[in-house]
Amino acid sequence: MSAVAVAIICKTPAPGKSKTRLSPPLRPEECAEISACFIADLSATIAELAAEGEAEGYAVYTPAGTEDALSRLLPPDFGLVLQGEGDLGRRLDKGIADLLARGHAGAILINSDSPTLPKAVLRQAVDALKGGDRAVLSPALDGGYTFVGLSRAHPQLFTDIPWSTSEVYRLTLERARDIGLPVVELAPWYDVDDAASYALLERELDGLPLAFASADLARQPAARTAAFVRRRRAALAAPQPARAGAA
Repeated sequence: MSAVAVAIICKTPAPGKSKTRLSPPLRPEECAEISACFIADLSATIAELAAEGEAEGYAVYTPAGTEDALSRLLPPDFGLVLQGEGDLGRRLDKGIADLLARGHAGAILINSDSPTLPKAVLRQAVDALKGGDRAVLSPALDGGYTFVGLSRAHPQLFTDIPWSTSEVYRLTLERARDIGLPVVELAPWYDVDDAASYALLERELDGLPLAFASADLARQPAARTAAFVRRRRAALAAPQPARAGAA
């Protein structure tokens, strides 16, 4: 059986256009920098999974023309698939359909905001998709999902969903039931997309347990993201030079 495609759905980082909900506390250039760290760390996790067999890494990206910049963040064997137009549902549907059209046994799309997502959860998703026509979902703490995977295209799963709301996961499960699509629900994770979730990321990187996560579920080290957090903390803690004319 052919490999399952495991892809990050992402925007090539650029100041003022990436992770804007993280500003504040981050500055626009820091938002772009941490976005690059997220993509690099998550793609490294996918590459580790692919090295074990039965998975192949991709980025489903936007905008066109940024391939060189994005490729510098990815492992060398990652494939690139350009996103389609329209709302998130249409882009998810097209991304999965494009990956399946390449002959893969299934396709998983992961948001680019979860750098510590455990490899073990992705392995479970890959294994589940090899079992027949079904969906795999990992709920996110904000009511959406961290990733979605399908072994066959099901456009109905993505239509008329109120994206960017806390109802996304619940309504997606309802839609799957309506169309008779079995769903394998996997462990939840979180998206780093605002000040509160950035604080959660800092706590996790400090080694504190995540209340929602099983104690035996090992997070990924997210080396580039961790280095960013350390640099930022050090810069904030450093004495600031006195301004000219200050008393």
